[in-house]
Amino acid sequence: MAISGDHGAFPAHAHINLLGWVTSAIFGGYYALNPAKAARRIAMVHFGVYNVGLVIMLPALYLMLQGNTALEPIVAGGSLIVAAAVLLFALVVFSSGSVRSVSELSPATR
Repeated sequence: MAISGDHGAFPAHAHINLLGWVTSAIFGGYYALNPAKAARRIAMVHFGVYNVGLVIMLPALYLMLQGNTALEPIVAGGSLIVAAAVLLFALVVFSSGSVRSVSELSPATR
């Protein structure tokens, strides 16, 4: 952006930084400090849903900011997926630690 002087995509840049790096670092830090909760199935679902949402939302946001306004529903859908993943993370944080982890399940139930 600096070389071209075109700062039209700065909202996409901000979203990539905040959602792709900062928020992911917060998730990773929490899971590193709470390994029992990180081993739970819901934590793995949270990780997958969040990353799917990012992969849908961020490229579509960039392209939408470049002038392709038809991608707005895709950006909205990706945003809703990311929001659902953040709610899953809240469920992980505020749930009790007494739930069985993935490693405690038999191979047939994984």
